[in-house]
Amino acid sequence: MVLEHYISELLYRYNCVMVPNFGAFLTQMKSAVIHSSTNAFYPPTKVVSFNEQVVTNDGLLVSYMADAEKVSYEDMLKKVADMTAEWKKRLQKGEKLRLENIGELSLNQAGKIQFQPHYNINYLTSSFGLSSFVSVPVTREVLKEEVETIEEKIPFVFTPEQRKTRSFRPYLKYAAVGLLAISLGLTGYRFINDNLGNQQLASEEAQEQVTKHIQEATFFDVEPLELPSISLDVLTVKPKADKKKNVRTHHVIAGAFRFRSNAEKKIRQLKRRGYNATYIGTNRHGLHMVNYDSYTDVDEALNALKAIKRTQSKDAWLLSTK
Repeated sequence: MVLEHYISELLYRYNCVMVPNFGAFLTQMKSAVIHSSTNAFYPPTKVVSFNEQVVTNDGLLVSYMADAEKVSYEDMLKKVADMTAEWKKRLQKGEKLRLENIGELSLNQAGKIQFQPHYNINYLTSSFGLSSFVSVPVTREVLKEEVETIEEKIPFVFTPEQRKTRSFRPYLKYAAVGLLAISLGLTGYRFINDNLGNQQLASEEAQEQVTKHIQEATFFDVEPLELPSISLDVLTVKPKADKKKNVRTHHVIAGAFRFRSNAEKKIRQLKRRGYNATYIGTNRHGLHMVNYDSYTDVDEALNALKAIKRTQSKDAWLLSTK
């Protein structure tokens, strides 16, 4: 019988496991931890501690062991008492009592039991499968620190001579550009003035020529030619009205179909019923239209539509075309 084995199993489910006449093993919740120096991440866990002052038997450990070993409660209680007595003797001799997956017990100089827990087992069931790991530090932070260190060791210094030399050259460049712009402006100004003068002279010469021709034309007296008069008799012919163009045809529509085959089928069906059904083409939506009959008299068409709506189909409607 291994007593620490049963204690370890109960620590997964309970926060306190009391060993009669010896002490109690306690667990306390601990949140996740991140160590900035080592970049290590630890999941939430239960920290195990020991209190030798709690020696009252609550029956949890003994009952659990009796059920597992298939013995009576009294027999198991006697076995646990013998085991704890052995533990105390070993501690009195100065030995360290190592409990697997729980921790290590020893006596200090004052005769009190000290406990050092083992961290290889996480008794928090909600953290099952989570283990600690070490993350690689981000490289860009390291490079940033190195650059800052280099800037502190090697500062950038500019002497007055360097600033004077570098600042004087741009002024020379700007001065050269300014002189070039001024020379081009003067040349362009002269060129424009010369062109304007030439245009003005040409305009004055043209005006003189036009005035001269007008003065010469006024010296001639030309009499107008007499033309014989002609009289025409115009016959006005009024076109005759085409009565056929004003005739409208009224169709009592039976339906519009997406496929021409369905329209032909509808025509055969209506003809069997005695109607003069025909195919009248497609509408603007590309549907094939079929009528019950066609009429030139609108009153006759309306009467036929009323009769068809009453006896055949309420969806019939009237279409008028030229």
